[in-house]
Amino acid sequence: MSIFPESGQPVRLSVVVPVFNEADNVLPLLDEIERALAPSGGFPGGFEVIFVDDQSDDDTQARLAPAVAAGRLRVLHHLRRSGQSAAVRSGVKAARGEFVVTLDGDGQNDPADIPALFALVATGEAGAPVLVGGLRKKRQDSLSKRWASRIANAVRQSFLQDGCTDSGCGLKLFRRDAFLDLPFFSAMHRFLPALFRAHGHPVAYVPVNHRPRERGVSKYNNWQRGLIGVVDLLGVYWLKRRTKLSPVSEQL
Repeated sequence: MSIFPESGQPVRLSVVVPVFNEADNVLPLLDEIERALAPSGGFPGGFEVIFVDDQSDDDTQARLAPAVAAGRLRVLHHLRRSGQSAAVRSGVKAARGEFVVTLDGDGQNDPADIPALFALVATGEAGAPVLVGGLRKKRQDSLSKRWASRIANAVRQSFLQDGCTDSGCGLKLFRRDAFLDLPFFSAMHRFLPALFRAHGHPVAYVPVNHRPRERGVSKYNNWQRGLIGVVDLLGVYWLKRRTKLSPVSEQL
């Protein structure tokens, strides 16, 4: 079980899950997260779970309330609908962990993959990745979504060249302070590998499981993603070209 939310104790890992109208998915996903991170004796260093509700109008809040009362998680509520990137940022800002892992709230990401991602960033070795992104091995989506994603990733890669072939995978694990140092904008969650690399951080990718959606309905369609994605891509390309960092040393 995650650390009791009112204790104020620091934890090693914060699990941030943005949700919008996922009432049927939130509790099964919470159960899976706890099983993945506490199989025997608990996750090393402790963990917490934060769900960020982006103005759901279904029973999401009511379903989560007993788990909050039991100290199993923290829940943040947006006062107006702000989108997935804003939900991720709200969760990261509230997180107590040195590291943060994000998962989509639809249950398609597998929490059992989290320990493998954490093992890569938490080595403490020089050159260890600051962000590890999941690459979905076998997409469990419709054919149209898979083709749209493949085209979008190819176009994005030609501009950004960040080595990521699946930027849409919601399973990403990174150092909290590095994320908060990035510029925030809507839909930034799809460009995290490029943004981390532009700021000089090592990035790695690992194959992860992907599951079919069993409950609820998707909140996006291919046209929405495509039209918005073109504008975002050009913006990130501009940011990457304008990001010039210099090593700093302090005179003693």
